Amino acid sequence: MPTLRKYLTFTKQLRAYAKSRGYVMVDQLTVADMDQFYASWNDGIRAKAKKLDRLKAFVKFCIQREWLKKNITSDLEAPEGSSVPANKTPFTDEELDRIYRACDSIGGPKPPGPGYRPWGGEDVKDFVMLSIHTGLRISDVSTFNITERLKGNDVFLRMHKTKKELYTWVPDWLVSRLRARETQHGPLIFRAGQAMNMRAVSERWRENLGKVFKLAGRFDEPATPHRFRHTFVRILLEKGVPVADVAELIGDTEEIVRLHYARWVPERQARLTKILRDAFEDKSKLVASPGGQR
Repeated sequence: MPTLRKYLTFTKQLRAYAKSRGYVMVDQLTVADMDQFYASWNDGIRAKAKKLDRLKAFVKFCIQREWLKKNITSDLEAPEGSSVPANKTPFTDEELDRIYRACDSIGGPKPPGPGYRPWGGEDVKDFVMLSIHTGLRISDVSTFNITERLKGNDVFLRMHKTKKELYTWVPDWLVSRLRARETQHGPLIFRAGQAMNMRAVSERWRENLGKVFKLAGRFDEPATPHRFRHTFVRILLEKGVPVADVAELIGDTEEIVRLHYARWVPERQARLTKILRDAFEDKSKLVASPGGQR
């Protein structure tokens, strides 16, 4: 899981720092060590803030078990601006068109590397289309088991908080493409060679998508597989799907959806337009005439 990988990376870095200082016990860490360890991070401000949260959680864990006598991270603060929510950046329709055309330019499967299946442009297209129509993360698409997840036109997403299964719908033409993959590759339709590890399969597809992004030309924001999930949200909101329903489909809260995807929520713009129209309705005399006279 992505969260577990982040904690593993954090503990690896902390161990490396402790080793460089010759420490073998947790209580050898000091406030000064935390300052130095924190200063060594080269992450962006939001990533650094999240890593700091993990560091503070670790120190709290140690204090509760009396491995440390005091909080050695109490005066560390997240970088300025890290609390400002990052804007989500879905792919535009024009960018998606360029991605599909890049897939077409690749053509059929090329000879694979050791232990990997061959892949071509149509394979990447299938991956992208499934991502956009379901909002699934790259790890879930990479390890997509069609036997377990696809029932008719419904794709299983996860268990809802009500303990009921939650599905999204995909069109017939996409079902046909996915079933064709099943015939050729078996139930794990995007499996890369013999690899079964989620991380290994995901990284292989991340590489494949990276090659397509490069062929697709310049993007205003860095092209990443996670932007397909944002695109799923953007398409739904632009079509007027209620925020509550979108939040349920991606397993998030309405507040988070409104916070990160506000620009694609039609009701928001309609509300703001009404506020402005009402505010200036009786202020026409303040508007300059075409000739510059009032």
